[in-house]
Amino acid sequence: MILTKEQVRDIKTKDYLPRVVTDKTITTYIGSANNISFSLYTLLPKSTSWINFYSKEYNNYVERYTIVNGEIEVKWKDEKIILKAGDVIYASMETSVVTCYAQDEVEILLEMTTPFFEEDFNEREILHRDARRIQEVDGYTYHHCARIRDYSIELWKRIKPGESIKVISPGSYFHDIGKLAIPIEILNKAGKLTEDEWKMIKMHTTLGADMMRNHEVERLRQAAFIVEEHHERYDGKGYPYGLIGGEISLEACIVAVVDAFDAMTTNRVYRGAMTFEEAIQEIKNGRGTQFNPLVVDEFLKMLDEKNYEWI
Repeated sequence: MILTKEQVRDIKTKDYLPRVVTDKTITTYIGSANNISFSLYTLLPKSTSWINFYSKEYNNYVERYTIVNGEIEVKWKDEKIILKAGDVIYASMETSVVTCYAQDEVEILLEMTTPFFEEDFNEREILHRDARRIQEVDGYTYHHCARIRDYSIELWKRIKPGESIKVISPGSYFHDIGKLAIPIEILNKAGKLTEDEWKMIKMHTTLGADMMRNHEVERLRQAAFIVEEHHERYDGKGYPYGLIGGEISLEACIVAVVDAFDAMTTNRVYRGAMTFEEAIQEIKNGRGTQFNPLVVDEFLKMLDEKNYEWI
């Protein structure tokens, strides 16, 4: 089933259709028939999205993406190709994560087995609700979280090719969710924090992990350990538990490096941004002390391959 441009425009103007709008995508539910649900999946300009098939153990599962308008760069395994209108990704036949990049807006028809679509759509609504809560409290943290997710996933794919992103994706995005429980005047304080204020800031790891462990979405519950550990240090001098080396999960080690680099290269209320060169040197200086050496080495390779461009 391929929609015409006129049908796509018609769908996009039907405001009564259920839809979920995120920082990267718009998912508009169209309808269901014969246990297959149909939706218009829109990738916004300059956005990266990932297709990660979770249900390989189920027979007769369908997850199919047909390009309707526009084109996307698709990467899976070590292959990169350009897909245009009429091309199809049969996600239910894939065994690895598929990365999709859209330079301009792209419309895709998504067909998925109905029970799985309903679960996925419901999850998207809930996760977007929580993302909006973060945005309402702190706009910087909202955009920071999106950047951390994108680069954590790309780094995870390099270190653990072929493995699912279903835990690292929400864990990296919501790594700072505990800051919702920290007074905004402390989060945005321009001056030096008092000892009590710093203790409160550090509580965002355990507060956030508690939020995740009690979350209604299962994969957020599964990702709570990333939130809890992302400020641990490789040398054992981090918080909240002083974990050392291999005691810290790889997922949290990845978030720690990406989080630190993003924090250093963006303006904060209490200081200006570092240059890329300064931030890279800080990451190198922290190799084996603050950061996992394997993650640092792969992160620097990734930056080099991306020509040191940072979203």
